[in-house]
Amino acid sequence: MKTHDINSHIRCLHADIHTNDLFEGIWPIPRGVSLNAFVARGDKTALIDFVRDWEGAVSRLDAQLEAAGLRCQDVDYLILNHLEPDHTGALAEFRRRNPHAQILATAKGIKLIPSFYTIDDDGLRAVRDGEALDLGQGVVLRFFETPNLHWPETMVTFEEASGTLFSCDAFGSFGALGDRVFDDEFSGAEHAFFEGECLRYYANIVSSFSLFVEKAIVKLQGAVPAPGIRCVAPSHGIVWRKRPEAIIERYARYAAYARSGGEPEVCVVWGSMYGNTKAGLDAVIKGIAAAGVPYRLHRVPDEDLSYILADGYRARGLVMAMPTYEYAMFPPMAWALDLFKRKHITGKKALRIGSWGWVGGAQRDYEAAIAGLRWESAPAIEWAGQADSATLAALEAAGKALAQGLRVGTGP
Repeated sequence: MKTHDINSHIRCLHADIHTNDLFEGIWPIPRGVSLNAFVARGDKTALIDFVRDWEGAVSRLDAQLEAAGLRCQDVDYLILNHLEPDHTGALAEFRRRNPHAQILATAKGIKLIPSFYTIDDDGLRAVRDGEALDLGQGVVLRFFETPNLHWPETMVTFEEASGTLFSCDAFGSFGALGDRVFDDEFSGAEHAFFEGECLRYYANIVSSFSLFVEKAIVKLQGAVPAPGIRCVAPSHGIVWRKRPEAIIERYARYAAYARSGGEPEVCVVWGSMYGNTKAGLDAVIKGIAAAGVPYRLHRVPDEDLSYILADGYRARGLVMAMPTYEYAMFPPMAWALDLFKRKHITGKKALRIGSWGWVGGAQRDYEAAIAGLRWESAPAIEWAGQADSATLAALEAAGKALAQGLRVGTGP
């Protein structure tokens, strides 16, 4: 069995998950996802982060422990950076097989354990921010609280000698890894794929907590001892041993989108019942293209909102195109905007268009849905039935103005 050694004292235990299950019960993972745990060994042995028994993940970790000359019973400390069940689902089984190991988490994390698992208090230990655990042979683990990244109880663990940051969900990504886990083992094309899955993961899982991402990055840069972070080891996705700064900078850029509004491009989210709204949208797209600004199209309800959130979070400009449906907003668009609100897709420059039949109503719902998102909205364009030539010209001009505003940083 291939091993994934960060150094002689630290090993990555890795399981790829390929399933039709939805991540968190909502996000599709057609290209899979990885579950990573880590073993740090001195005189004592620590298992850092864990798994749920998902598609045989526990048996695969057992096999990799055995390849390292270890068994579950040999673990002295189980360190839980984050209590979400994809990282702790097999905790009760671990406790049954290894009743003597100490289970370490933040104070808030320790309080969550009884909520999820029937485990007595013996061996549960809360660690403080900045506290160290000496495993012997120069292997020292230090814990830093990173609250709301992305649950209130989260922390990260830093191994001082190797400069390895065990970050759990932070700096993670969707996408199965195969028989490789390290950043220097993947091609440029593969990295491009994982960057897309990283953005989708961030938009789906982390974007609501971007302020806390920025705070955590600043805190860690000031808290970890020299020479700093030399390896980033998340529990989902690539382990960054050659260029750890790449994933940290990527997360910092994503987090900044919550303040800046994103990249100078347009995400177009649209739905149409009989083609009338689509015909108007074609005119808007013609205007965007004339301005030379990139755009991406997503139709609701055809496309999964996981991908729409990713592009919507990245793009500074939004076009929301939908008809009135029974005196109200087109229902698939209402669901999309509800997720935009839940995930704090804020600070955008937006244009809303759409047709109506005998009466309007979508605009009223739309305005209520985006209240509080700090969108800078151009005047909406609505029309009855088919758009006439004057309306089409106005739509094209509106698309061009929106795009040009993104390039020069002015309003639409």
